Amino acid sequence: MKNKILQLIFSIAIPLLGGFLIGMISNTNNYNSFVPAIIFPIVWTILYILMGISSYLVKQNGGNLFLYYLQLIVNFIWPLVFFNLNAKFLALIILIILIILVINMINYFKEYSKLGAKLQIPYLIWLSFALFLNIISLL
Repeated sequence: MKNKILQLIFSIAIPLLGGFLIGMISNTNNYNSFVPAIIFPIVWTILYILMGISSYLVKQNGGNLFLYYLQLIVNFIWPLVFFNLNAKFLALIILIILIILVINMINYFKEYSKLGAKLQIPYLIWLSFALFLNIISLL
């Protein structure tokens, strides 16, 4: 029991710590949006917790987390490209790739944990919103 709790904590800590580090080095101060800036860290914290729980459930049921970690890496790359490099079109391409990865990940997760797959849906919705914002930034 204790080992499973530690595994769950570790599973949640991975995306949270990665997101925190990316948030610290991303230059988001120059981003003007119609969404209050405080919303982003709150939403991402919730999404990273859901991602961690989801990955834990899939791993506990014998699933492979390759797609999960791949999309997480792409997720961490996007803000650096969008905010720090100000390469909005490249960020758009990366975001489209990320959305495709997440859709594939959700489909894969369904085989091992229906709940794990469902916990990724808010993430996919948020990425769709980010896609909208990214497109608007190009106009």
